[in-house]
Amino acid sequence: MAIEQQIDGLLRHVGLRVDHGLTPLSAALVVLAGVGALTAATFVLRLTQLFADVYVLPGQSVSKFGANKKDFSKATWAVVTGATDGIGREFALQLAKKGFNILLVSRSPEKLGAVAAEIEAATPGVRTKTQAIDFALGDERQYEGLQHTVKDLNIGALINNVGKSHNMPVNFAETAEDEMEDIIEINVVSILRVSRMIIPGMVARKRGLVLNLGSFAGQVTTPMLATYAGSKAFLSAWSQALGEELRRSNITVSLLNTYFVVSNMSKVRKASAMIPTPKQYVAQALKSIGRNGGAVGRPYTSTPWPMHAIVDWATSTILPRGWLLNYTYGQQVAIRKRAIRKAEKLAKST
Repeated sequence: MAIEQQIDGLLRHVGLRVDHGLTPLSAALVVLAGVGALTAATFVLRLTQLFADVYVLPGQSVSKFGANKKDFSKATWAVVTGATDGIGREFALQLAKKGFNILLVSRSPEKLGAVAAEIEAATPGVRTKTQAIDFALGDERQYEGLQHTVKDLNIGALINNVGKSHNMPVNFAETAEDEMEDIIEINVVSILRVSRMIIPGMVARKRGLVLNLGSFAGQVTTPMLATYAGSKAFLSAWSQALGEELRRSNITVSLLNTYFVVSNMSKVRKASAMIPTPKQYVAQALKSIGRNGGAVGRPYTSTPWPMHAIVDWATSTILPRGWLLNYTYGQQVAIRKRAIRKAEKLAKST
């Protein structure tokens, strides 16, 4: 009781309490305290959801989209673009093991044949098809060939994996025009055109999965990768719009927000807790379908890899955007310097 009296006396002394209730100032402080409590509760709730999505809660089963590993003659098809290397190749291999027939779409006929043979050896009974197309060319005859291949297939999953970045970080004003055009043609135009071929069939069948390979560069805009970052920001916005449109047709759409993965594009060769191998990344993505992971509060978006999820949450919730822009600019400047030095050493050795 003595403590309560002391607190009451202190409030009266500073003018925050009167005999008939709170003063206007103290009432404002109560409101601010309520807002602060709500903010803190939201912070904790989203962090809890992140860990639940990544470590506890299961994603949607691929059987929902027509996978049938017991009888491939009854299974639907998964279309994977950029399917001969890295993440795309792993999606093809793992989706086959989960019960999809696989249509591989990429540039090199030789590599397509090799990956198809690898899939058939690893998963007896699976059916594979290949379609060679160089998306950078925007060639109508190649698109017509792909259209002819997919038109009669019962497609249950589309993995829009194909992508291109800059050869090295570069200021926009110094970016080669052909590099800019290739990035937009591959990262934007090809994804729209392939999706437009396949999604109407999913809508008609009231079933489907669309996974779009995104990048942190599209979320935390990356200076010196301006065109690539812009293409991935487009993909993020498009995926959210598409997801809301297709939800009513029982089609799941998700942008996979991806940080570094061991691959030719990232030029990273060593795996770590932060940088998974393609095999690790794809396994996590496929068991997290429909869950946000680190992309808490962003519809139709998933950051499935645990360490990527934490970085995503931090960059979205804690770190100031201006600081992030400045930090990523410095990071890209350093990467460009290393790339130039490496190119110079290579030129001297040849």
